[in-house]
Amino acid sequence: MKFGQMFTEYLQGEKLSSFDLNKFSHVEYKRLKKLLKFCRHHCHDFTDDNNGGIDRQNNTVSAVCRYQSCQLEVLNPRNIAGCDQMFFSEIIKEASDMAGCFSSRVRHLVHLHCTTGFQRCLLHLFQCFKDDQQTLAQEGRMLIGYVIMNAIALKKILKKYDKVHKSVSGMNFKSKLQAEHLEISQSPWLIELVAFYMNFDELNDMIDYKLHIPFFCDLTIVDSEPVLRLVLPGYASLEYNLTCAVCLNTVFHPYALGCGHIFCKSCACSAGSVLIFEGLKSASPKMKCPVCREDGVYGNAVSMSELDLLLKRRFKEQWKERLVEEHGEVTKQTKEYWQSQTRFFTGL
Repeated sequence: MKFGQMFTEYLQGEKLSSFDLNKFSHVEYKRLKKLLKFCRHHCHDFTDDNNGGIDRQNNTVSAVCRYQSCQLEVLNPRNIAGCDQMFFSEIIKEASDMAGCFSSRVRHLVHLHCTTGFQRCLLHLFQCFKDDQQTLAQEGRMLIGYVIMNAIALKKILKKYDKVHKSVSGMNFKSKLQAEHLEISQSPWLIELVAFYMNFDELNDMIDYKLHIPFFCDLTIVDSEPVLRLVLPGYASLEYNLTCAVCLNTVFHPYALGCGHIFCKSCACSAGSVLIFEGLKSASPKMKCPVCREDGVYGNAVSMSELDLLLKRRFKEQWKERLVEEHGEVTKQTKEYWQSQTRFFTGL
């Protein structure tokens, strides 16, 4: 089955399910594909003239499309060119809407699943009157399918754009989405969602539900490093390395910075020049990610509670050892902090 047909059936199937796809933005794959098909019949071939072709002096390539809504300008490997105010502008809006809605829904799922204390008691009481277990399981699966299908649709439509226009604009635009953290397949919330799915599947008897998008996920060791995998057979395979780039161990009490890179809480605090008990949000906005060097990424750091629960269950002994180490480090930092405060105020 061609992907276009598969994507159409997916959209129609989800609209009929309890998962209200009308509230979600998605890649307008069918419409964009028709636009590119129209462009294909209206683009000039590459020629060495002033209207389009190869600029040998500046080492650039250009192409001109006769279609009024698609005027491709001079292409340079360092620049992003595209259809004027139509093709890429709509995709970036769709990607932004998808990223915002997706993170909000996953955050809500994780909150329902990982809530502790008095709030958890209230939720358990609420569950006596509503079958929340089935709702959580179903929505978690649906959200994974939503990410996979739209990620593939985006990849294919940008690849087709480059093929039609003989350019690298689509590839460059995908890099732009990643740089602006609008690529949901690279979102830490997807890692949280996969961890949620695996935790829910193993701690509860998953309610049987016929999925429009079959997939599987697992946590394996590859070259002595833990890797979380999400696979849509025949279409996509996403892998996330769970090794902290600072201590080179499996992430412990993992936090994702605003740039998407994941570290142990203690390692991220050390890199952000803050104490563990102070938390990452107290770091200066000028502090940079240890990997990509992007600044301002500590203020919106996300605690990966589902991933931490998954690692705690899968690597019990290692997790217990790290817990003792972190507790000792927190105690040491706290003691030194209050000693310094005492000396400051007393002058001793």
